[in-house]
Amino acid sequence: METEYSNQTMVSYFYLEGLMYTADHPSLFFLLFLLIYTITVTGNLLILIIVGSDTYLQSPMYHFLGHLSFLDACLSTVTVPKVMAGLLTLDGKVISFESCAMQLYCFHFLASTECFLYTVMAYDRYLAICQPLHYPVAMNRQVCARLAGITWAIGATHSAIHTSLTFHLLYCGPHHITYFFCDIPPVLKLACADTTTNELVMLANIGIVAAGCLIFIVISYVFIVAAVLRIRTAEGRQRAFSTCTAHLTVVLLYYVPPVCIYLQPSSGGAGAGAPAVFYTIITPMLNPFIYTLRNKEVKQALGRLLCQVPGDRPAGGQPP
Repeated sequence: METEYSNQTMVSYFYLEGLMYTADHPSLFFLLFLLIYTITVTGNLLILIIVGSDTYLQSPMYHFLGHLSFLDACLSTVTVPKVMAGLLTLDGKVISFESCAMQLYCFHFLASTECFLYTVMAYDRYLAICQPLHYPVAMNRQVCARLAGITWAIGATHSAIHTSLTFHLLYCGPHHITYFFCDIPPVLKLACADTTTNELVMLANIGIVAAGCLIFIVISYVFIVAAVLRIRTAEGRQRAFSTCTAHLTVVLLYYVPPVCIYLQPSSGGAGAGAPAVFYTIITPMLNPFIYTLRNKEVKQALGRLLCQVPGDRPAGGQPP
């Protein structure tokens, strides 16, 4: 399963060692991941159907939430099925060189697009809450579509750069990736070449960019909280704070682990798998509940979809 390359052997497959502590009870963890994956895909596809089919949910916020739900369903599909396959058989842990490259590209394409989408969503909420009079002009349909398209384009370019740099290197053994999917830090550890340039690019293009997006989001929510404090009614403040807290919680779960992992390339071992689970598996499952199913308007839209009973038009698609 190896081919000759410049007087050295180039690997044609890798062996994913999986998550720590799952080998002792593989059946139990298989059922757990199957449940998580089912909830993730079902919840996100349901939200995507609701947002796409309900004419009342046409505000920019719901447009971005549709993109987020699609990204979460795909992101979970890139990693979780392979984790479950590895829990069933040893052959399930084997991944070909080409499949590893494809998994790495798809993961970083989806994850980086979601990273930028979170930033755009924070900016959208900032405009809606802090500049409500300016909001309809600043976030019209064309601007909304353009911002969403830019996030996808940047994500694709970002992933192509890292995938090309990672798999341009020679891999002559060993085969074992001490991780549960093909990600840059653990794969680079197996390279039979100097990875300094790769690590510097990863540090600048992932760690620093992700940290910058997180800082922008936090600053946006500082302004949002300041605006919320000016709400006169206690009920309005409590409702807004509940939403802001939920949004910030899921953002922190998504951003903090990768920032820590990619700012320290040497941390891409088995121990890094635990924090990586949050933004690769847990956050995609939580997003339907955090961002949409807690929303009164989405619940009404779900009722209309399931019962086919016309409802009253909601008041403008404002945040919960």
